[in-house]
Amino acid sequence: MSTGVMGGTERGMRAEVAESWQRSAAAGVSADQTEAPITVAERELTSLRAAHPLARVFPLLDDVLGQAVRDCDAVMAIGDAEGNLLWVCGAPSTLRTAEKIGFVEGSNWDERLAGTNAPGLALATNRPATITRAEHFRNSVQPWSCVATPIHDPGTAQLLGVLDVTGGDQIVVPQTMAMVRAAARLAEAELAREHALTPPAATSGGSGLSIVLESLGRTESLTTVDDGRGRVTTVRLSPRHSEILLLLASAPRGLSGDELAVLLYEDDGGASTLRAELNRLRGLLGDELLASRPYRLDARVSADWLAAEAQLAAGDVRAAMRTYQGPILPRSTAPGVVRIREALENAMRHALLRSRHADLMSAWTRSAWGRDDYDMWSAQRDVVAATSPMLSLIDGQLARLDRELL
Repeated sequence: MSTGVMGGTERGMRAEVAESWQRSAAAGVSADQTEAPITVAERELTSLRAAHPLARVFPLLDDVLGQAVRDCDAVMAIGDAEGNLLWVCGAPSTLRTAEKIGFVEGSNWDERLAGTNAPGLALATNRPATITRAEHFRNSVQPWSCVATPIHDPGTAQLLGVLDVTGGDQIVVPQTMAMVRAAARLAEAELAREHALTPPAATSGGSGLSIVLESLGRTESLTTVDDGRGRVTTVRLSPRHSEILLLLASAPRGLSGDELAVLLYEDDGGASTLRAELNRLRGLLGDELLASRPYRLDARVSADWLAAEAQLAAGDVRAAMRTYQGPILPRSTAPGVVRIREALENAMRHALLRSRHADLMSAWTRSAWGRDDYDMWSAQRDVVAATSPMLSLIDGQLARLDRELL
């Protein structure tokens, strides 16, 4: 099988598989590569698993799905959002066979590192995926078939990881996907139940209102308001309203109209426009939420970028990377938003560079916002093992950036 997609594909290949092959080839994956790369060292695996939210539901998944896959000579795997396999379960003989293709705990099955496969495709598309034998990009994986589905945080919809079943032809039936999806939904329901039983942390705001803002990697914030009386409303805000709420959430003591205008507009003369926008925002979210003199959010405030900042301040770089879904409102040119966005991005970069964790650096450089980060690629090269299969990918990306920067 060739690494050239158009030349090596069979007639009738599904479109999503062909697109995955293209991404795999563009990333430099070789069809003759035998094993997936190990990106999490054994000494780091225990702490990574313990800190991951899916650790709380792994026993449940192993109970409802693990025994079934053992009985049919298949393997169940749970990976994180970066493609690192955290748990791999199955009968000992099947696990030994899976080791030959690098399907082991600590390996990374992101399609840009391991070629087209179901867990990698599920992570890339954020949808359930099935890959059968010849649809795999790498020759060594073609005796296998796999079925996978993403698992999300039920509160924020953030991608937590992927649940996969890998085996032979016996798993390529609709019932397998139904079981995998049902198990994933059961895990999400259990996470939601745990969240409901956890007392909320004390936050600012004098009313019974609470607001959750999600702005990382989004051009428009997703806002969820709980009025404290059982009514929960989720709204996708306009770009300008997203900027206003972000600035107010970042200033718990409030902002005067002049201060907010300076942070919001690139030039003078925005005072009347700001008043109109604030009136529209009150009409959208309610008078109780947005107080004035100074302007402030009169509610308990939670926000994804504030969570990432807190995790970095606590030294938990791994948790901050799970939270960080991309730059804050990346298209915004509001001066105050740009300052907050750049401060968090710089803090993330510096924390990653200091961490010397190759898997975290790899997650950054595989992202849309980090793929051209020369310093991160260089630092990543310094910490991966001399025998790591990732070296060829890193060297290729450094060479690409060298050419483009000339």
